[in-house]
Amino acid sequence: MPDATPTPTAASGLTNKALVRRLCALAWRYRLHCLQVLTIQLVLLTLGIGGLSLTGVGIDYIKHKVDRTPLANNPLHLNLPEAWPYWQVLALLAGFILLFAVGRAFLNYTYAISVNRLVQQRLVVDLRGEVYDKLQRLSFRFFDANTTSSIITRVTSDVQSVRMFVDQVLIQGVIMVISLTVYVVYMVSLSPWLTLACLATAPLLWTLTTWHTRRTQPEYAQNRTLVEKMVQTFVESLQGIAVTKAFGREIEDRARFDAANRAVLVQQHLIFWRVSLFSPAIGFLTRINMMVLLGYGGWLVIHGQLPLGTGLVVFAGLLEQFSGQVNNVAAIVNSVQQSLIGARRVFEILDAPVEVKSAPDALRRPKLRGEVAFENVTFAYNGAAAVVRDIDLRVAPGQCVAILGATGAGKSVLMSLVPRFFDPTAGRVLLDGLDARRIDLDDLRRNIGLVFQESFLFSNTVAANIAFGHPDATRAQIEKAARVAAAHDFIMALPRGYDTVLGESGNTLSGGQRQRLAIARAVLLEPAILLLDDPTAAIDSETEHEIFEALDRAITGRTTFIVAHRLSTLRRADFIIVLEEGRIVQRGTHTQLMAEKGPYLRVANLQLVDNRELQQLGLREGAA
Repeated sequence: MPDATPTPTAASGLTNKALVRRLCALAWRYRLHCLQVLTIQLVLLTLGIGGLSLTGVGIDYIKHKVDRTPLANNPLHLNLPEAWPYWQVLALLAGFILLFAVGRAFLNYTYAISVNRLVQQRLVVDLRGEVYDKLQRLSFRFFDANTTSSIITRVTSDVQSVRMFVDQVLIQGVIMVISLTVYVVYMVSLSPWLTLACLATAPLLWTLTTWHTRRTQPEYAQNRTLVEKMVQTFVESLQGIAVTKAFGREIEDRARFDAANRAVLVQQHLIFWRVSLFSPAIGFLTRINMMVLLGYGGWLVIHGQLPLGTGLVVFAGLLEQFSGQVNNVAAIVNSVQQSLIGARRVFEILDAPVEVKSAPDALRRPKLRGEVAFENVTFAYNGAAAVVRDIDLRVAPGQCVAILGATGAGKSVLMSLVPRFFDPTAGRVLLDGLDARRIDLDDLRRNIGLVFQESFLFSNTVAANIAFGHPDATRAQIEKAARVAAAHDFIMALPRGYDTVLGESGNTLSGGQRQRLAIARAVLLEPAILLLDDPTAAIDSETEHEIFEALDRAITGRTTFIVAHRLSTLRRADFIIVLEEGRIVQRGTHTQLMAEKGPYLRVANLQLVDNRELQQLGLREGAA
């Protein structure tokens, strides 16, 4: 088995600053959309300040009419006509305020649509597709080192974390900085000393935010790990539901999931507790600013150093909006923690090395003859002990070689080196005299048909499953492959024949039927090389006979490697190799190996004894 530790990637060692730079580079791809969103926010900001300023102008105008005091200068430099009746002036100001409000309502709607189009319809879809594309190109080593639940979590919730950074951190952060800058500049223009007094709590606010960030980041990372464990528990429970029911372990299985689920809940409670303390603390500091405004600002108004409407009222509105933006710090900090953790896990996939790929100068070989040679081949997982070692083997085109060995002897790994699921650690695999690494990877694999011990079928029609490797195949070609695999008759007995939609993993079919469809899928490619990984191990003797009839037709004229344990399979091979601890310890025909002492003879004798006992048992039952 491979090392279960995930392969380190460049993203694993990224600092938070490096992650932020990389996320900003990702957002830069969508700069036009981001610019559109920011432009809308700038217009919203302008309309908001405009409406607030008009409100201040209106208050000063009312005070002017009531007290007969001189009309204060307003920051908009509006000259209100004294000849007009007061109600016309107020109606005009109210009309503009209403117009600004309608404009803001429309732009808020447009903003929501634009953000959704950017982060949901573009960024998330593109990034998820990019991650999925990378997963398709990674070697089996990556999937051996990472659990299914971990990969699922990265493609779903972790990609959403990247969306959160662009939407709730980057865009909202830029909006917050611009808004705060505009508010501060406007407040300074009204009263520099009042601005300084009201913002005296800013250093304390910065200190509190920094402390909160450092405390919560490890907790968010732990929470993501616990969520992944919960998903893994759930996936394993679904995959093993038959075993759970067979052993009556439903209660224990539910308790195991509840424990994983509760661990997530406890961790989330801890995070929520910290966030719940942080947000009120930020709010309390902003309320102190409002107290200063009422005290010091009121004194300035009473002493005639600040207008009531365009001074104190507008300042109060600006400070309120300033405080609202500052309160968003809590949400942005919270989003930063989650998004950086999720982004790191997404980038670990995107940065994972593609260990098996076509060479830049790869040779195109649409059709191979089928000669296969292993020259002093050794393979090991991640620097561990070699799984196969010093393999020298030559198979002529059209020959069938059977591979026998105990569990863990390296049989499946040896075959996996032919289609380059892995590359040898040492030595080389030759196809038609060429190093497999010199052949274009797509051409290489289209010349190889595979049938595994457990054949996986997709939730699609029978025809689509057979044509999976050759989607452009005609119905005639599909039916021809099905006949070779002895599958045509049972397919036609299905409700809709070749158009019958199979259930998940083909669970509506028997094991033998699934294997014959897998053989048809491999045969349709008309491959020069056929790899059969113990295709009859999980089926009964009667079904095995049906499969062998299909295999005999399928292997004709093709170079075939077949992992097998049963003598009925081994006898069909042109020659047999026996593996022990990754080495070839015997090779020859069935007759030759039966004539020499060794592991092959021991396996054969055990099977012959078992068969005789079964025959004797059958005779006794018949006599009874």
